[in-house]
Amino acid sequence: MTTARAPRRRHPAGGLLAPSSAGLAAALLVAGLLAVPARAQGRTATDPTPGAPTGTVARTVGDATYEPGPCPRTPEPIKALEGARCGTLTVPENREKPGGRTIELGVAIVPAATDAPKADPIVWLAGGPGDDAVGEAQMAIDGGLNRDRDVVFMSQRGTYSADPNLLCPNIDAFNARSVGLAHDAPSTGRLHVEATKACRDKLAAAGIDLGAYNDIQSAADYEDLRRTLGIDKWNLYGISYGTHLALAYMRLHPQGLRSVGIDGILPPSRAGSAATWSSARQGFDGLFKACAEQPACNKRYPNLSATFDELVRRLEAEPVTTTVTLPGSDKPVKVVLDGGALVNWMTSATHVAPQVPAALDELAHGKPQRIAEQWAGGKLSPQAMGRVAHGLVYGVFCSEWTPYESEDAALRGGQAAFPSFPRSVQAQAPQLAFLHPDCDAWNVPAAPPSIRDATRSDIPTLALSGGFDSQTGADNGPYVARTLPNAKVVTVPYEPHVVFATSKCAQEIAVSFFDDPSAPDTACLKTLKAPEFDIAP
Repeated sequence: MTTARAPRRRHPAGGLLAPSSAGLAAALLVAGLLAVPARAQGRTATDPTPGAPTGTVARTVGDATYEPGPCPRTPEPIKALEGARCGTLTVPENREKPGGRTIELGVAIVPAATDAPKADPIVWLAGGPGDDAVGEAQMAIDGGLNRDRDVVFMSQRGTYSADPNLLCPNIDAFNARSVGLAHDAPSTGRLHVEATKACRDKLAAAGIDLGAYNDIQSAADYEDLRRTLGIDKWNLYGISYGTHLALAYMRLHPQGLRSVGIDGILPPSRAGSAATWSSARQGFDGLFKACAEQPACNKRYPNLSATFDELVRRLEAEPVTTTVTLPGSDKPVKVVLDGGALVNWMTSATHVAPQVPAALDELAHGKPQRIAEQWAGGKLSPQAMGRVAHGLVYGVFCSEWTPYESEDAALRGGQAAFPSFPRSVQAQAPQLAFLHPDCDAWNVPAAPPSIRDATRSDIPTLALSGGFDSQTGADNGPYVARTLPNAKVVTVPYEPHVVFATSKCAQEIAVSFFDDPSAPDTACLKTLKAPEFDIAP
C-alpha cells in the first residue's frame, strides 16, 4: 500500500501495500517487455520427466494444468528473466463454481546460480495487492535469492501478465489528477468512488467474477502450481502484501512448505485502516528519533516531530497550492498540499529518509517544491500507469478487510496514533482514503470470517521489518511470532518498507535463512549505522 512514490535510496522496492484503491501510486518494478521464451528441453508428458528441469514439462493435476511456453509479458525488459524457464498455469476462476471459466497465470522460473541447486525452490510473492511478481524478478535476483535455489515467479490472478488482467487505467488517471485536489475533501472522495465504480462496471461487463480475486483463491493457485510442477516442498518469500498472502497460504496449504520469509509484514488478522495509522506512527517516530540522535540534524532541525505535526494542522486549515514540472516533461502540474497529502507523502518519504528533515523545514519556510514534486511524481510516473490490478486490490480489501472493520476504525486509529491531527485527517487512513465507500461500490461478498484468523504454524518463518517502515509497522513481526513458535523476528534499523529492496544486510539474512531456517545469520545488523541526514545551509 503505497502513497505517492518518493525516489528510493537504492533498489526500488516491489509493490508496497495498497497501490491504488485509496488514490495511491502504483506498485513498482512491474518491469520488462516480452521476455526470452523458455528453452524447454524436456518432452511433454502427463507426469514430470525424471531429470527434466522444473517447468519444462506439461502436467495436469485436478483442475489445474501447467504448460511450458513463452515468458510472461512485462512492461520493460527484465535481464533476470533471460534464460528463465517459463510457462502458463491454467486454473478455475472460481473454485466454488465447478465447470466455470478458467484463467491463465504467467510463470517464470529463474535457475539457481549454482550448478547443484537445492531441490526446494523459493517462490516470490509480490506486494500490492495488485503487483505482478514476474515484474519484481530483478529485485529478487539482485538480492541473491537464487544463489542456491531456483526462484519461481507467478503472476497472481488478475495481475499484469495474467489472463484476464484486472487493470483499470481510469483509476490511474484519476490518481494522477488527484494531486491537484484536496486530499481529504468529500468532493475528492466522490470522484474517487466514481472512478472505482467505473472500473468495476468495466470488469463486470467483461464477465469477470470479481468475487473470485482474493487470498483464498490465490493461495490455491500457488498450491496448484507446486503440484503441477511436481515439487514436493518449496519455500516462500513474500514482500508487503505478499506477506498477507503468505500467511494465508501457510494456514490453508501448509503441507508443501519448508520455510517462509515475510518482509514488510501485513497480518490478515490485523489488516485495515487502524493498522495503517499505527504503522505510520512507528515509521515516523523511528525517523524523527534518528534525526534527534544525530547532533547536526538535531541542531539544524530541532523537534522535528513537532514541526511535522504543526505542518499537518496548518496545511489542513490552509492548503498550499503550487505548480511543479516533473522530470521528462515540460508540462506544469498543479499540486495541492493539505494535511492529508502531507501525511501520505511522509508515509512514502521514509524511503528517502535523509531528505525528510530538510524537506519539512523547506515546507515550513514557504518552499513546498521538493515535497510537491515527490507527491506528484509518484502518481504521474510511468510505473503508476496501467500496471496495477485494481480488481485484485479491491477483491482483497472489500472481501477480507472492510467486512471486518467498521468505517470509523480509521478515525479511531488516527485519534490514537496522532491525537493532535485535525479530525478530517484522522478520518482518512494513510494509504486507504475513502476505503469503505470504495468497497460499497465494489460490492463483492465477504470472505469467510476465518480469513482474519491468526496463522498458527510451526513452519520455520523469518519475520523481517524495517525500523523506518511507516507502511507496515515493525511491531507486526513480534505480533505474528506469537502464533509462529519457529519464527525468527528481525528488525533492520534505519530501513523503510520491504528491507530486502534496500538493505544488503537484509538480503544476507534472507539468503542465510533459506540455507538454514533454524539459524539465519544476523551478524551484519551490528554494523549498521543511521543515515546521514541532509543538512541545508
